[in-house]
Amino acid sequence: MRSTERRPFPHRRGLIIVTTLATAYVASHFFRASNVTIGLDLMRDLSIGPEALGGLTGAFFFGFAAMQIPCGFLFDRYGPRRTVVGMLILATFGGIVFTLAPTWPILLTGRVLMGAGFGVMLVGSMVVISRWFPPDRFSTLTAMVLSIGLLGNLAATTPLAWASQAIGWRVVFGAAVVFTALATIAVWLVVRDAPPGHPFLARTPEPPRQMLQGLMEVLRNPRLKPILALNFCNYACTFTVQGLWGGPFLREVHGLRPIEAGNVLFVAVIAYQVGMLAFGPLDRLLNTRKWIAIGGSLVIISILATLALASHPPIWVPIGAILGIGFFSASATMVMTHARGIFPDRLIGRGIATINTSVMLGVACMQTFSGIIVGAFEPLADGTRTETAYRVLFGVLTIVLTVAVAIYSRSLDVRPRDEMRGGDAELRP
Repeated sequence: MRSTERRPFPHRRGLIIVTTLATAYVASHFFRASNVTIGLDLMRDLSIGPEALGGLTGAFFFGFAAMQIPCGFLFDRYGPRRTVVGMLILATFGGIVFTLAPTWPILLTGRVLMGAGFGVMLVGSMVVISRWFPPDRFSTLTAMVLSIGLLGNLAATTPLAWASQAIGWRVVFGAAVVFTALATIAVWLVVRDAPPGHPFLARTPEPPRQMLQGLMEVLRNPRLKPILALNFCNYACTFTVQGLWGGPFLREVHGLRPIEAGNVLFVAVIAYQVGMLAFGPLDRLLNTRKWIAIGGSLVIISILATLALASHPPIWVPIGAILGIGFFSASATMVMTHARGIFPDRLIGRGIATINTSVMLGVACMQTFSGIIVGAFEPLADGTRTETAYRVLFGVLTIVLTVAVAIYSRSLDVRPRDEMRGGDAELRP
């Protein structure tokens, strides 16, 4: 008789819940990625330079990172439903502030509030997935959430470029705020913290001191540090291209018009979605997470190095590079899945929140630093940045990601087949 211990949960109900969270995640991706399309417009409208644009873009991720650890406590104590809804309300308010902001400081405030509010979405989805589904489905369903969320990235490319030219970016952002408010209502109505009979529903909430001890237990985990290194740098390097400077690079260096650059970024997001679906189940097929993450990162390093070294290449080179980064950056999901496997369920909220803190803090730091790098070079007479400025930026990203992979290579792998046998995952280099 087949055992049912590994599939005790009502998966259809769980899939509806996960899909609802993923739909709300669309708004997060739209707001975080929008500056890659309207960045030059913001610089013109607000009379700011690359440094201010980098700081403005990074502000979303500083707010995002700041809320990860607090939300980890909230997830473990109050559950994802109440936590996600409360923070989405904050994100909606931040979106209103951003949309109506007349000056850069107020625009910055709105970005921070949006980042803080949306900071719960991925972690909340991961916590729900881990409680509604068995461990061997974690990476696949996480990839599904990210793929649906990337519809927001798609909307932030060609559609945003077209709509901004037609009706202005503020009107578009107002519509996105309304979408966020409706998604918040849907999460409250549909999402449940765990399936019937799950231990979380019968738990005795930990007192604050015990919760803090749990966080310290997460931070003392000796297997965490090398994973954090790649988490900090991987998405930071790829999203600095895909979410900030890819569009300006294509427009200023290679002469693409806004809609044309938006089209390239649009296809790059599709490539990322395809990559999510391709990388998602690989850990079950190959029984490794570490080496999938390393392989994808090495390809990204090669692409970034090509952009740094190639002077005045034909247009297909930067376009192909941006599309390649889009596809292979999906391998970062495997780093998150690797990290998920080193924490017990009682620490899942704080564990994933700690991991996501490193991801978003890395993006915030890198995007802010990237503005300083690009701004260090004198613009041309027409105000555009030189190819040299972008090549230096790509060179820095190459070095940063190479060092991170070298550190991560010292980590111990988590084998999915060992997890499914019910014991501790086998540790291998």
